[in-house]
Amino acid sequence: MSESERRMIEILRILNKEEKATGSKLIADELKEKGFNLGERAVRYHMQILDEKGYTERMGYSGRQITDLGREKLEKGLIYDQVDFIYSKFEELIYLTNFNYMTKKGNVVVNTSTIYNEDSYNIIKDVFASGLSVSPYVNLNDVGKGDAMEIKTICGTTIDGILLNEGIASQPLYGGLLKIEDNHPVAFKELISYKKTSVTPLDAFIAPEMTSVLDVINDGTGYIPANFRLIPSVVRQKTIDILSKLKNIGINGTITISEDGENILGLPVNKGMIGLAIIGGITPFCAVQELGYDIDIKIGEELENFEKMNPIVGNIDYKLKKSSNRDDSKIPFILSKSWNLIHQANFDIEKEKGDIVANISYIKKEDLDAAINIMKESYESDEKHVNPHYQIIAHPDDDEKIGIATICSLSIDGVLVNNGIKSTPKYGGLLELTEPALFIDLISYNGSSIDPHKIFIAKDMTSITKTNEPKRLLASIKEIPYVARDSSVDLLDKMSKLGFSIYKIGKPRELIYNAKVDNYNFGIVTGSGLNSIAAIKEKGIDIEVKADTKLIPFENMDKL
Repeated sequence: MSESERRMIEILRILNKEEKATGSKLIADELKEKGFNLGERAVRYHMQILDEKGYTERMGYSGRQITDLGREKLEKGLIYDQVDFIYSKFEELIYLTNFNYMTKKGNVVVNTSTIYNEDSYNIIKDVFASGLSVSPYVNLNDVGKGDAMEIKTICGTTIDGILLNEGIASQPLYGGLLKIEDNHPVAFKELISYKKTSVTPLDAFIAPEMTSVLDVINDGTGYIPANFRLIPSVVRQKTIDILSKLKNIGINGTITISEDGENILGLPVNKGMIGLAIIGGITPFCAVQELGYDIDIKIGEELENFEKMNPIVGNIDYKLKKSSNRDDSKIPFILSKSWNLIHQANFDIEKEKGDIVANISYIKKEDLDAAINIMKESYESDEKHVNPHYQIIAHPDDDEKIGIATICSLSIDGVLVNNGIKSTPKYGGLLELTEPALFIDLISYNGSSIDPHKIFIAKDMTSITKTNEPKRLLASIKEIPYVARDSSVDLLDKMSKLGFSIYKIGKPRELIYNAKVDNYNFGIVTGSGLNSIAAIKEKGIDIEVKADTKLIPFENMDKL
């Protein structure tokens, strides 16, 4: 991306943040704060270009505002920039938080959600009453006609901002799903790093089949959203004192805080640091989604004056008990698991024999014929992007279910590694087949404990069988040293002819579907074996996606 394009993207971000038309002087001032030294005249020049592209529109003498097309450009057209922007956005919100817990005045970071009926409102109140939130303070606003209501709740990032104002710099690391047993926090089940992702970590886990907030309230066991940060151990007591004062005024959410260098909740903490876990501010909204009600959720995107917020409930019966901090299990990240699978694959291209890495997804036996027909239709309608290979696998302990094995793209890495070429899985993404095709979301494999493609399927983000919207497929980006490009191209060509899904081979420094790899490397984009599985789910068949991963002989696989 050129420097001029970067400037225009920052202008779009500034306009997207404003609720009214904005003039060139204000934009120039904000650009300067972001490190872009542009005068008003240069800003007007860039905005004229944005007007011509349809990304902004002039609102008389008041200035410009962003258009829907501009918002779409901001969301989809800059994916490689977006994976860094998420973390920067949270750092900005932390810095801008100026809430003073002594005076109860100032800005706090909020999550904004819209619900559409009274039942949803009552569910949310029940969650707040159980203490599964950062704070009971909310801002309620009616939206349009009917029962629609906008609810702003305090985000856990507020606590990071308050700590920073007190001279304590926290390091937000992960958002994820925390396992609760008998009301005791046990360990994180899944995690995504705040760095190298275009999807806000907690947003990734907002899906009915991922959280079980209501189970925690009713039975004391389940999974809730939470986030984790590190803090220098020398300010541990000061941090505890501040958290105690915050709890006294109705801002809590603290799950546990470790000792110096003490591993907690399945996460390592280095000597000289302490770990702090906080409940996700979106937790009450997850409960609404678990029951199938419509809800729109926006995570930590804006600041709100605390004085505009009031408690949604009076008395709180805190459900969570103290964590024992004794779970020694460590959460394996997907890249570590992937490397082991890559080195076990021994498929021989020339002989067309050997083990490949396969994803196993389970369905009811009665749905098998319909599922295979959907897979076949998906392949026949798009042979370039859907892998035709599959195998039926017995379920290990349920006679009423059957497994469908599809080729995992790690098999491609395995072939390359076995031929002396290092291939590193970099991102799992969602590829939209517009003209040109673009990645619209990316999650790094190095910092996620869950396959990104499982997240996109769970959140119903694919569009493989849908006809009323652009096709969106699951794809991965792999990184290979440029010196090995010629040898890699030859091997990749042979694999492609055998039916392995290889979408594109990049060049050094080339944006590949608007994503990029490190310098002195080139990228390849491969299709996921889960595309046909996603098609099954899109058609309404209940399927347990990628419940297992194993090695199976390629020569034993059937073809659609």
